Amino acid sequence: MTSSLSLRLSLSLSAAILLLALVAGAISFSTAYGQAHALQDDVLHEVAALLDQGLMRPGPVRLQDGNEETRIIVQPLAEAAPPAAGRPAANADIDAGAPLPLSPTLSDGLQTIEAGGEAFRLLIHRLPDGRRIAIAQETGLRDLIARDGALRTVMPLLGLIPILLLLVVRLVRRMFRPIIRLAAAIDRRSEQDQTPLDLAGLPMEIRPFVVAINRLLERTAQAMADQRRFVADAAHELRSPLTALSLQAERLAEAEMPQAARDRLIPLRRGIERSRVLIGQLLTLARLRAETAPYPAAPPPEAEPVSALWIYRRVLEDLLPLAERKEIDMGITGGQDAILAAPAMDLLTLVKNLVDNAIRHTPPRGRIDLSVQLDPVRPQAVLQIDDNGPGIAPDQRERVFAPFHRGTPGGETGAGLGLAIVRAIAERNGASLSLDYADPATPRGLRVRVRLPLA
Repeated sequence: MTSSLSLRLSLSLSAAILLLALVAGAISFSTAYGQAHALQDDVLHEVAALLDQGLMRPGPVRLQDGNEETRIIVQPLAEAAPPAAGRPAANADIDAGAPLPLSPTLSDGLQTIEAGGEAFRLLIHRLPDGRRIAIAQETGLRDLIARDGALRTVMPLLGLIPILLLLVVRLVRRMFRPIIRLAAAIDRRSEQDQTPLDLAGLPMEIRPFVVAINRLLERTAQAMADQRRFVADAAHELRSPLTALSLQAERLAEAEMPQAARDRLIPLRRGIERSRVLIGQLLTLARLRAETAPYPAAPPPEAEPVSALWIYRRVLEDLLPLAERKEIDMGITGGQDAILAAPAMDLLTLVKNLVDNAIRHTPPRGRIDLSVQLDPVRPQAVLQIDDNGPGIAPDQRERVFAPFHRGTPGGETGAGLGLAIVRAIAERNGASLSLDYADPATPRGLRVRVRLPLA
């Protein structure tokens, strides 16, 4: 409860409503009780007025309508009979018509007495001829009227309390709805989206917090841009010396040297080549991440329609020597084609990295199949690449897209940036990636599916 602001606000408002309802009920009860006193006193004064006007005889009389609580006793004060010796007047005697045991020394005016175990409101009135008349009524009627009046006043409040509590909860939830929408919008964002949060429709109390988040996003975006710029600059600066080393190694390989030196030169050239590939991939990844926000689901406006089979053929021409070196049977199956709406360079880089990854992890004399399928439901094409390598375990399929993550041992060692580049290209072109076993029964092999929008 202490960590929920909406719950604390709801409980506080509910407690305030209940407290006000109790105070209002107490005030209503007190007011009704006072009005009952005044009403009873007015009745006694009206009877006294009738006696003064001669409309009633001043002798002993009982006015009632069948209810003893509404009876009015009128008796001369001198005729008040004192109770019998040793026994006080009982309520049964008074109900039977016995006069009230009143003392002749009572003062004029309103007062409350006890008689027969009952409380009476008494008015001692002096007639014009000087006689004193006692007009009495039981206070039970006053209490009954007070209770009924208080209940009639409090009952609407008691009925409105549940409605008010529901309204409080609903209003509090409605007040916090912009915050919930803001949290959902932040949660849906990708890590590349650093655009400021929209302040429209937010309460003034929340705006400083959102402004602080926007400033933090701005600083984070600047820091990420500086980091990407540093990586790109460092990779660019390293490209020239590595190219020079590669050329010098090629020239050195053409020179005459002992066999032992030539054996040591071979791993040196491979290391230089791996470094060149790593630098090239770093530059590619830095260029892709420079696009701070991914493209929406629709393709970018500058994208021109491109054939999926054309992309496959270009990639096969570039990587066929690597496949032939391992005697891998690599080719296009099916013959289905699709016209894709995505930049050709992005698609070439994406497919080339996937095929290069398949060649590295497919054993010698293996097989790699490239195919194109059309989604029968949505306007999408599925680029599918299958190999008969070791595959990727389900618990590792998300981790392989992290930069510098290398897959299962057994294949050729790479830089660990190929699948990271693939994911970056897929995100900026509105594509989706999925990994599975090519042969689930074994399970073995890797099947990569890339869903892309059609032109």
